[in-house]
Amino acid sequence: MIELSNVSKTYFSNNRGSGANAIHALKNATLTVPKGTIHGVIGLSGAGKSTLIRCVNLLERPTSGSVTVDGQEMTRLSNAELNRARHRIGMIFQHFNLLTTRTVFDNVALPLELMGQKRHTVRDRVIPLLEMVGLADKANQYPAQLSGGQKQRVAIARALASKPQVLLCDEATSALDPQTTSSILELLRDINHQLGITILLITHEMEVVKSICHRVSLISNGELVEDSEVGDFFTAPRTQLGREFLNDFLQLTPPKELIERLLDAPGENTHPVVRLTFSGDAVSTPLISRLARECGVDVSILQAKVESIQERTLGLMIAELLGSAAQTQQAMHYLESHQLQVEVLGHVQRND
Repeated sequence: MIELSNVSKTYFSNNRGSGANAIHALKNATLTVPKGTIHGVIGLSGAGKSTLIRCVNLLERPTSGSVTVDGQEMTRLSNAELNRARHRIGMIFQHFNLLTTRTVFDNVALPLELMGQKRHTVRDRVIPLLEMVGLADKANQYPAQLSGGQKQRVAIARALASKPQVLLCDEATSALDPQTTSSILELLRDINHQLGITILLITHEMEVVKSICHRVSLISNGELVEDSEVGDFFTAPRTQLGREFLNDFLQLTPPKELIERLLDAPGENTHPVVRLTFSGDAVSTPLISRLARECGVDVSILQAKVESIQERTLGLMIAELLGSAAQTQQAMHYLESHQLQVEVLGHVQRND
């Protein structure tokens, strides 16, 4: 449904398309989003997320590469053809972008009016959309009378007015509180399920990805550095940035007093502090008790957490491995042989 092939976007400080201060917002980005799926793109601020999603409907025209939506290569369309193609691509934004002087009904009706639809056709389309987003009783109210979540529901209904096949979401929940975010994500999930609309969303929130996405891509400095099913991303991120996102989301970090004692390298009379990631059968297997028996180490568990990620279970633990250097090395090999990810956070001096 959506195909980005080697898409780059460069901003220049002059109008000549050159200059030493060029900003490379996207670098050879290649992305495939199958029809009917929800695909998330996550990254830090300034990573290139908004540029990427705005290249899909050519609000930003790529410097190079191709963008294909539902079989149409967007970069080759004339202005008139591009306007028609955009009717099949809905978009919602972080700050709603509603017209304050128009009612809820008229905000949703705007795309249809711009398409030249007759008033009775507009009404027949808008009323069911307001019912779908739970705002049938707000049709005659103005944006100033609505909450943030209600405004975003109006924006979603407006994006659906022209019966798009693709919905682009540009940080659609970033301005909302957690409870409202949850309700908006549930609405997007229902829209995807009921209407079969392909959804591409960008976010910096792991909870958004966890809640509704089928696949996720990670963007960093304009490059797509990781792409996987959501379950794989949460249980086995392939990049350091992916692991940092996961750790921040799970809020599993060593206590401050331990961090202050961590040494980068092992020394005489030290032991390792490790972060362990369990997934699948390893979550329910008593590996820690077996580890103590078979490797002769004591395990001091500092923190532990279990998360359900769609249909997968993910367990994380931060622990100190107490034993000789040979014993702790054997223990880490043992854990890795049972498909646990073992990350050494540092070493601490023994107190004995």
